[in-house]
Amino acid sequence: MTRKIIVFSLLATVLLGVAGMLLVGGQSAPAATTSAAERLPARSATSPAVLELFTSQGCSSCPPADELATMLAVRRDVIVISRPVTYWDRLGWRDTLAMPANTALQRAYAGRGLGGYNGVYTPQAVVDGRSGEVGSDRAEIEAMLRDAARRTRPRLVLDRAGGTVTVEGAQNARAQLLLIGMRAHESVVIARGENGNRTLSYTNVYRGTRDLGAWRGGEQVFALGRSPLIPGADTHALILREGESGPILAAARL
Repeated sequence: MTRKIIVFSLLATVLLGVAGMLLVGGQSAPAATTSAAERLPARSATSPAVLELFTSQGCSSCPPADELATMLAVRRDVIVISRPVTYWDRLGWRDTLAMPANTALQRAYAGRGLGGYNGVYTPQAVVDGRSGEVGSDRAEIEAMLRDAARRTRPRLVLDRAGGTVTVEGAQNARAQLLLIGMRAHESVVIARGENGNRTLSYTNVYRGTRDLGAWRGGEQVFALGRSPLIPGADTHALILREGESGPILAAARL
């Protein structure tokens, strides 16, 4: 009787061991067969929208919009680019951060019908180069960001070690991949004009663009370089834009 119990115990131990090996094998197999594509970020969920704020140191209505841009910039679902314009300079204070390229882009947006509220104005927030609203109107900006979150976007896959960016998307798409350089934080003492005797702060101030090349749809690899710096910038982002002032299809932080 004792011998039968021992044999039964040994047999049960062996069967349990085999079952354990099969169970472990069943759990580990999916990890071994996961494709590289499955490990990439989700196309819509992780691609942030781009909010461009057209602002000016000479505009008394702009500081609330600048503060809102600073608050939004900490979110992962949006990349904020502050774009100070030049056309307020004639009123007594020359904006120390303004660039003609920002003014030209805003006018191009207005030409496409995104201006609203008497065309070119400050503060104006434009989301993904598609829709514009008053830059201090948080409710309207949040609505634009919600619309942006529902769009299907190409994927921008950054390989930091190799210094490349891979764009993946529809075969029939056309766009330019751009490297955007910004200053993460700027504080300016304003001596004259509508904001005279104030110190104002700005977030992600535009400093320049480098064109990385044309995307012609499908999967395409672009050389980024190991030091993708733009003069005067200390933070960078990638945007995929149709034409010079068209809709922004995708974006990524560096």
